[in-house]
Amino acid sequence: MLVIRPETPEDSAAIRSVNEEAFGSSVEADLVEKLRSRQAYTLSLVATDGDKVIGHILFSPVTIESRDTSFGALGLGPMAILPSYQRKGVGSQLVRAGLQECKRLGHEIVVVLGHPDYYPRFGFVPASTCGIKCEYDVPDEVFMVLELSKGVLSGRSGVVKYQPEFSEV
Repeated sequence: MLVIRPETPEDSAAIRSVNEEAFGSSVEADLVEKLRSRQAYTLSLVATDGDKVIGHILFSPVTIESRDTSFGALGLGPMAILPSYQRKGVGSQLVRAGLQECKRLGHEIVVVLGHPDYYPRFGFVPASTCGIKCEYDVPDEVFMVLELSKGVLSGRSGVVKYQPEFSEV
């Protein structure tokens, strides 16, 4: 039975393994560990099947900066699912649970750098349509934003600045 819950310290090795297997390298696993070591994340959830961790999602604070102001948001990612569990709805359940918890915690904006055919199903739209840009040079269609509170981006714009660890990815 699939269960989604907050990560615990005992999940660290399994989370690393899930990220390595899902991405085929240690880059994202290293990113998660670096963010965790600085406590530079807001929410970290795991998906389990019995006692086995099969998926992981992380949300970390970002800042949206403009010439006159700055405001906070969350960045979704990385998200990883063990290859044998992919395309079975585990990722969708993790995203939905994560977004619901972010909203419950009082967060209003989430950005993601991800697949343009995947994240729109959760309400993400190209960030550029809301006046939001990524600090990294990425294709417009892969950088998206979601308002957890309708209209919160009205009249706002800026460039998203991620935690420094993301520049190493």
